[in-house]
Amino acid sequence: MTLRDYFLAERVKLLPGGLKQPEEAERWTPTNRDEAGWESIAHWFGRALGPVIGRVRVIPFQEAEEIRLRIKQPLLLQTTRRDHFLDEKSASVSWQQAYAVTSADLQEALERMTYSSIYAAEQELRQGFLTLPGGHRVGVTGETVWQNQQVQTLKNISALNFRIAHEVRDIGLTILPYLLGADHGMKHTLLLSAPRAGKTTMIRDLVRLLSDGVPGLRLAGQTVGVVDERGELAGMRQGEPSYNLGMRTDILDACPKSQGMAMLVRSMAPQVIVTDELGSPADVEAIADAMRTGVKILSTAHAHSFEEALGRPILKLLIGQGVFERIVILSRRKGPGTVEKIFDPRDGREFFNARGKGRSED
Repeated sequence: MTLRDYFLAERVKLLPGGLKQPEEAERWTPTNRDEAGWESIAHWFGRALGPVIGRVRVIPFQEAEEIRLRIKQPLLLQTTRRDHFLDEKSASVSWQQAYAVTSADLQEALERMTYSSIYAAEQELRQGFLTLPGGHRVGVTGETVWQNQQVQTLKNISALNFRIAHEVRDIGLTILPYLLGADHGMKHTLLLSAPRAGKTTMIRDLVRLLSDGVPGLRLAGQTVGVVDERGELAGMRQGEPSYNLGMRTDILDACPKSQGMAMLVRSMAPQVIVTDELGSPADVEAIADAMRTGVKILSTAHAHSFEEALGRPILKLLIGQGVFERIVILSRRKGPGTVEKIFDPRDGREFFNARGKGRSED
């Protein structure tokens, strides 16, 4: 039974123990879907590394998180459970036996990821990453080139971090019931987690659920506007999203959040606006303007805990102003997407706590 089937069958009456958390699979054998997954990203790597990535059969693709290429260091694949060093035959081996990444590997991969035009990708490189079709994000390090006291680009690349994007359908159902009020409307919500803890995957599925509606929650489909500044939520390619974000979703790709929110309010009349990674002063004013029109806000931010979030001036300001009615804390404790806590930051009421405490009703 899927999570969606469970919630609809039970009419969203959750068990006393609360949310179901990710569990480790006991055994695994490769499937056609795994093979297709590895092959789908292999073309981003060079002639030597591409076949190594494409032939991986010892690791489920859905568990893969990052592929790390560091010059003269072993090829590293990080999963939800552990790190794997890969040899030329795509086997998981000791680091001493692993494939050693070369400067040519890095250069060829970067050429493919920038479509042989590093100059055209300079704006992204200034920020230290590239976003590829499918929502995959590639972190880049090397020698910075400075001009007018600003980073202009990177050269002599020393490392690439290929973060593999995944679509996990219905994961949003684990928290959506807690984000709705008595009128079945969406609450202003902020998702907090450290990197690699499932924020993007969770919010992506929430967008789809809000857009399509969930009859079992008495949630009607909403008009959702997504400002995808870094291209991770939708994975747009020539105007077409790589992920299903729902039938009532409008997407602004590669647009600064503050400007994008204003554009959506003026032109698309959204009921919910979704952004990733709040943090700039301009975001505060844009959110306030959107809220004055009755739009609900769903966003994310980097923080290991609520206390850490309060240590960031912009988040402290937004939380202190009572903007958010729900905060969701995610972690990797039982795998990416582990829900630790859901609460109302205005009065401290808890709706879910993985540590076993009771929950409030709204």
